[in-house]
Amino acid sequence: MAQWEQYALGEVADLCLGKMLDQNKNRGVPTPYLANVNVRWGEFVLDDLRVMRFEEHERDRYGLKYGDIVMCEGGGPGRCAIWKEQVPGMMIQKALHRIRPGLGLDYGFLYYSFRNIGLRRGFDQYFTGATIKHLPGEKLAKVEVHIPPLPIQRRIAGILCAYDDLIENSQRRIKILEEMARRLYREWFVHFRFPGHQGRRFIDSPLGEIPEGWEVKRLGDVTSKIGSGATPKGGKGSYKSEGTHLIRSLNIYDYSFEFDNLAFIDDIQAAGLANVEVEEEDVLLNITGASVARCAMVPSHLLPARVNQHVAIVRADKTKVSPFYLLDAINSDFHKQQLLAFAQGGATREALTKDTISAFQITLPPAALMSRYGQIAGSIHLQREVLLRQVQNLRFARDILLPRLLSGQIDVEELPEP
Repeated sequence: MAQWEQYALGEVADLCLGKMLDQNKNRGVPTPYLANVNVRWGEFVLDDLRVMRFEEHERDRYGLKYGDIVMCEGGGPGRCAIWKEQVPGMMIQKALHRIRPGLGLDYGFLYYSFRNIGLRRGFDQYFTGATIKHLPGEKLAKVEVHIPPLPIQRRIAGILCAYDDLIENSQRRIKILEEMARRLYREWFVHFRFPGHQGRRFIDSPLGEIPEGWEVKRLGDVTSKIGSGATPKGGKGSYKSEGTHLIRSLNIYDYSFEFDNLAFIDDIQAAGLANVEVEEEDVLLNITGASVARCAMVPSHLLPARVNQHVAIVRADKTKVSPFYLLDAINSDFHKQQLLAFAQGGATREALTKDTISAFQITLPPAALMSRYGQIAGSIHLQREVLLRQVQNLRFARDILLPRLLSGQIDVEELPEP
């Protein structure tokens, strides 16, 4: 069996922290950059890139090349993904590390090594900070990686990458379905080109002109529950490796759901949060911090679940509104900007309260149109559910293989290189 060697990361890779964001001091050409919020485990969120000024001499230092690994320094430190030139000329901000593998080290193998370390909470020993955790460069350089010969690295990365390729394919299909739902909502309820719209008169409303026969309602009038959770007994340090899912703000994006940061609580902790048990088709809304106003439905296969204090349950009264209409309305550009404006009006930090959410106004179409939309959007949602379950199963299978491959327990020496 091939010999595996152990190295400190700083010995086998070039490490660089991104550029400090300082609008008063930064010079150069405005250029898109990655921030912490753009990095998930294994993928990048590139829909809403920010821009910072970079000078020409800074492009080598803070720029990305194919095969670089981008890792979060804070805000979920250790979380990382492989850069594959998704956007040319991309730069990074100080909240991120750029890790560039040296000769003899495969970037795919190194990424999966990090993923294995993250699953075992192996980065925790390198964190600094009592409350807000960080992974500074000098600590990252000490992270130990176990490295076999390059052909073995490539075989291992190829096996694991095959799972991620299937996951990525399912996720692309999920995004297509999500875009279908968004476009249908915009066509019917923003541009008012719904079935039978021809010749419809418009009337004034608090939200602007709406078709005659439509109404403006407060969320509190069309929901059966609006409420946020709390910190489970014992706090964050008491999370379990299995049990009832605890949904946190870092799990919720617009429409989509992040599986990699799922937390679990035991039966006693879950009982203490019984009043915020998530039900099927509940709309979950982030109410604090940088992710405020993000909104999604939790996949039904993750139930039973609870929410913590940063997430609100917005439960539709189905006799008055379709939960899918509610989700799409909150996630629409118009309402999203309104929610963000309310949240940013807080005295200390961005936040939405139960009263703010309850008083928030949306337009409601007639019952027949609402029902028709709910059927179509519900069908799209069910297709997403099937794909999300496939993604979860593939991730589960990959993560079972991961430690066995990364420890050499499974011998891949006889397999051909990918």
